Amino acid sequence: MSKLIPFMVALLTASTASMPLHADAGQGQLLEEIVVSASFRDTALMQTVGSVSVLSQSTITERAAQHLEDILNTVPNVTWASGASRGRFVQIRGIGDLEQYYDPKYYPSVGLILDDLELSDSANAGMLFDIAQVEVLRGPQGTRYGASGHAGMVSVISNSPTDTFEGTLSGGVGNYDSYNLGLVLSGPLSTSVSGRLAVQQNNSDGYIENAYLGKDNTNNFDELTARGALHWSPSDTAQYKLGLFYFDADNGYDALSIDNDRTTWSDQPGKDTQETIALTSSGNWMLNDTLTVEASVSYIDMDLHQRYDADWVSTQFCKIYTCSSGHETAQEIFHRDRNRLVADIRLLGGATQLPAGQGHYVIGAYANDSSEKFDYRYPSVWYGDSASNSDYDTDRYAVYGEYAYAVTDKWTLTAGARLERFEEDYKNNSGFTMNNNTDLWNGKLSARYDLSDESMIYATVARSAKPGGVNTTATANQPFMSPTFKAFTEGKLSFNDETLVNTEIGVKTMQFDQRLSLRAAAFYTDRNNAQLENWMWDADSGLWISYLDSTSNANNYGIEIESTFAVTNAIELFANLGFLHAEVESIEAFDLDQSVFVSKENRDQAKSPRYQYNVGTRVVFNDNWSGRLEVEGQDDSYYGYYHDGKVESYDLLNTSIQWRYENISVTAWGRNLTDEDYSVHGLYFGNDPRDNFGAFQNETYLQRGEPRTYGVELRYAF
Repeated sequence: MSKLIPFMVALLTASTASMPLHADAGQGQLLEEIVVSASFRDTALMQTVGSVSVLSQSTITERAAQHLEDILNTVPNVTWASGASRGRFVQIRGIGDLEQYYDPKYYPSVGLILDDLELSDSANAGMLFDIAQVEVLRGPQGTRYGASGHAGMVSVISNSPTDTFEGTLSGGVGNYDSYNLGLVLSGPLSTSVSGRLAVQQNNSDGYIENAYLGKDNTNNFDELTARGALHWSPSDTAQYKLGLFYFDADNGYDALSIDNDRTTWSDQPGKDTQETIALTSSGNWMLNDTLTVEASVSYIDMDLHQRYDADWVSTQFCKIYTCSSGHETAQEIFHRDRNRLVADIRLLGGATQLPAGQGHYVIGAYANDSSEKFDYRYPSVWYGDSASNSDYDTDRYAVYGEYAYAVTDKWTLTAGARLERFEEDYKNNSGFTMNNNTDLWNGKLSARYDLSDESMIYATVARSAKPGGVNTTATANQPFMSPTFKAFTEGKLSFNDETLVNTEIGVKTMQFDQRLSLRAAAFYTDRNNAQLENWMWDADSGLWISYLDSTSNANNYGIEIESTFAVTNAIELFANLGFLHAEVESIEAFDLDQSVFVSKENRDQAKSPRYQYNVGTRVVFNDNWSGRLEVEGQDDSYYGYYHDGKVESYDLLNTSIQWRYENISVTAWGRNLTDEDYSVHGLYFGNDPRDNFGAFQNETYLQRGEPRTYGVELRYAF
């Protein structure tokens, strides 16, 4: 791989450099215009202020992507962590949650929306069947989404109902006994109503061998996705949409190995299940040529269950090896029942296109009522059976507005603000209660200057806020801690609101008769009271204590470059590059190696690789055959603050080839073709019971990413 990557970069550079500066338009295809819909108004990507990536349906198909984790690696300065059967925890520019353990408060810094449905806290459901495009907005999206878009937003947009009848049958098979089956039906139901139904079942044995049980499916995927949509247009000035979403996953969770490979010894392999049902409805009313009302209401009910073998080994393991204390028979079991009701209404005034001297505006109101019932169990021979339950309720209310004004034909200024009220109530069966109310404000100022019809530059300053709260795990366990830890946690029982200010400049241009698309952005983000996930191990009391630490400030800065070049009608090159420096000014943590509290100065933030890249080419061989070849990778990065372990750097080679004939298409694909071992999550603690390995000494444990996978996908359109 070390030789392949420079070769591909050199090839792309040489191909671009070899093109004449004044190439005739006939030498290359015009790049398709891309529209971003995650902001208040649909806007062409090349005219959107801010660093935005759009992943098309063709990219999803060519990569045979089933879940968001299969495509997010192509986006600059976007990473994800697993800690589950799927990549549930997304970071943008180094900001984002790493995992969720015991604490019920899980308020992701990076939002996830499927059409009008908020899915941020249940991203296992981020499946990509029948998806039109995925939009990734980097940087705070506070005016539009409030605290939900604190560091950025991932917006998944499904295909809409069509005016004529159409359908698709799809299926695929791959190694590790993988297969999927899907059906799409779409078309008119009457002169004013159209509908769409998309259903897919996705299965795989997963990539783990359980040596104790003699099974290869203890970390399997078993996922059913169904979406239905109805669009009603009773007149030219009114439109209504109704959507139904159902997701049922019965995935295994046996991902971590004592030997850091893909062979486990657990006698009680876990589960990672999620059942979600949601209903969305929206309306759009044009009051006149310049005034529109938009409203949406959604309700979602999520049942999430996760459990895993607490010590990862079995009796048989300790017969093969000499174990200090035998093995623990416990499972840790987490059950969360969540529901959320969201309403949003806004008034859009003014024309979409702004001539000089005119403006347009948005005024809106938002409400969000969420609740979570959490049950935790730890049945153990060593420590006895323990159980707890809690209720966590949150309410969010917001008013927001945005105004854009065209100073001249070239200059456009935009200002936006959002005031948000956040209220939360928590209580558990131990008698601990917590109430927290806070007011948050978000805002942005931006300027766009059109250099020409094909080029623009922009500058923006945006502020975002994320609510603080109480560290319920630390608070509940403080009476049982040893004196040193009890004293330390006095200042960690609560965490403050986090605010960040992001300053960004960028350029977007189309060159060579719209065959070259280039987008570049440079940013600096100042985080105040950065909410950083941390852990402590109180050995004297036998307690693992997780908490959010907001005593530190942090700064993140870097650049993002995305480019696509249609060399000819048959060859397209692409390159996506991200460079990031993310640093914590000072954080105090319990160092597991030294068994003391230490202060870490100017420490790189977790899950913040210094570089990321995705480069490749798409080639059309003839009317029937096309192919894609790409390399992606990233630098190493820390995965915590209580130690210095890192998730290693990696480089992956992916390819696919497609054959099309009339209404049939076949895609043969492969990912990680060099079968590189890389990781998507890390832990650091003492868990190995073997005496000859130094029983229970602290070690790094890595959840491995996808190995070499390959398969064939078939689609039949009718």
